Amino acid sequence: MVQQPMSPNSSNQSEQSEQVEKIYLPRTSESENLKKIRHTASHVMAMAVQKLFPKAQVTIGPWIENGFYYDFDNPEPFSENDLKAIKKEMAKIINRKLAVIREEVSREEAERRIQGINEPYKLEILADIKEEPITIYHLENEWWDLCAGPHLENTSELNPKAIELESVAGAYWRGDETKAQLQRIYATAWESPEQLAEYKRRKEEALRRDHRKLGKELGLFIFSDQVGPGLPLWTPKGTLLRSTLEDFLKQEQLKRGYLSVVTPHIARVDLFKTSGHWQKYKEDMFPLMADNSEAAAQEQGFVMKPMNCPFHIQIYKSELRSYRELPMRLAEFGTVYRYEQSGELGGLTRVRGFTVDDSHLFVTPEQLDSEFLSVVDLILSVFNSLQLKNFKARLSFRDPASDKYIGSDEVWDKAEGAIRRAVETLGMEHFEGIGEAAFYGPKLDFIFSDALEREWQLGTVQVDYNLPERFDLEYVAEDGVRKRPVMIHRAPFGSLERLIGILIEEYAGDFPLWLAPVQARLLPVGDTQLDFAKDVVTKMRALGIRAEVDTSGDRLGKQIRNAEKEKIPVMAVVGAKEVETNTLSIRTRASGELGVIPVDEVVDKMKDAIAKFENF
Repeated sequence: MVQQPMSPNSSNQSEQSEQVEKIYLPRTSESENLKKIRHTASHVMAMAVQKLFPKAQVTIGPWIENGFYYDFDNPEPFSENDLKAIKKEMAKIINRKLAVIREEVSREEAERRIQGINEPYKLEILADIKEEPITIYHLENEWWDLCAGPHLENTSELNPKAIELESVAGAYWRGDETKAQLQRIYATAWESPEQLAEYKRRKEEALRRDHRKLGKELGLFIFSDQVGPGLPLWTPKGTLLRSTLEDFLKQEQLKRGYLSVVTPHIARVDLFKTSGHWQKYKEDMFPLMADNSEAAAQEQGFVMKPMNCPFHIQIYKSELRSYRELPMRLAEFGTVYRYEQSGELGGLTRVRGFTVDDSHLFVTPEQLDSEFLSVVDLILSVFNSLQLKNFKARLSFRDPASDKYIGSDEVWDKAEGAIRRAVETLGMEHFEGIGEAAFYGPKLDFIFSDALEREWQLGTVQVDYNLPERFDLEYVAEDGVRKRPVMIHRAPFGSLERLIGILIEEYAGDFPLWLAPVQARLLPVGDTQLDFAKDVVTKMRALGIRAEVDTSGDRLGKQIRNAEKEKIPVMAVVGAKEVETNTLSIRTRASGELGVIPVDEVVDKMKDAIAKFENF
């Protein structure tokens, strides 16, 4: 991580922070006890709501990784005061030590009971439950709901001081905008008040690091209602940040034999019918653009691309390839479009138009293992340069029970075997994610855990035997026989937008020197030093250093505060003495005050630090 400037109290703050960080917060999926706590707390909350608001109808109330929620159909919107009243009522229910009773009933009996309390949403939920008998959980004889569990045995096992009602949000029944608008109460419950306090601390830290807030403060990107949700607009500084990341990866790819290509943003829908995207991925694509209603009915027209692979396949297929040309590594920073639901959008981490550092490698079967290992090596090198160290590898395999995949069992077994061999050869810590594969092939995904222990998928490598088959790809082998290549899909960054959002939060906006949009700012004490400062900036820019002069005319103290607020890595004060001696008074965010240094030495040290991905 980037080192922060030290303050007189920073040592104590660091020690306190380390003590707080020792509190482990398990996710619900990792803890059977938390599942019981959160299932039970959600029922207590729903009971409290219906006691206080008799007209409220309950719908669903599942656990989520850091808590739970319940959706209610209530005539009036819940207010902050309502949440306080609900929490108070929950404490009363908990303190009454109500037994939590599991009951098994027939489908007919469950339906009869639901009709008796006039809860139509529960009837729809019941219809979706395929297993029998139906399980019902009671809070003694006072309240019940359909639920699979698990639960605690008694409400007294809950700690009211470890429960927090967090917020109210709108939600559509079944996630369908044409259905009833519900109110969702988000809450969290933990094993102890100490865990809740740590959870709240992390939430506050997440707000401080929020890339949407910092992105605006640092002037990196904006969203416009007139442009549309999920479509970021990059400012000059944000574009510099993007370009720096792109240039960095392009240089790495150039060293490793990648060939750059550029492809269109739209294509005939037939291209995606051949690839299978139209059949398997249609719901996530923007609607078909057809010339007329007849063409629309026949599904003929153009679509915005959700992925780049079919385009790269066309470039490969444009001429018959020889085994001598393989492996062929085609790379593109290609912008793709996914029609994400508006409620799922979130800053840069979930957008509708995003750029993928995409590459597709066409290899012979014999080259597959070595090329896969080379791709993983590239991804690990990228992570190291970005100072992303806390990640694990997920083997994203298909779910044999699902019908969402294309291709035979044989090719899936071969592709999954290649990925498994790679991680075993590298000795990488890994786990399997059944059902996480792409519809055309398994993946090795890199799951990054950020400073707040939130998980994000970044780099990915995929082995694909299916698309070469569907597009009838060939190469002429050494014996003159035409054979089928294997494809490797690869993206070290993944979504460039998501990566930048994650980096903003991981660095708290304090980018390392090589990545900072503005690497150095010269701060002239007065107008008489402006020309000297501009000459130095010109010299820095000529050598690739992103430098600028503060021309505001503000007092030096304010210039320094502004540079600190904008998190400029290197600040150089220019006074009369510095002009006279051709020096700069250097202050950095990483190391604090460095004193007066000759201009040429500053430039050389900055160049060297940037080239080595180090701080000044």
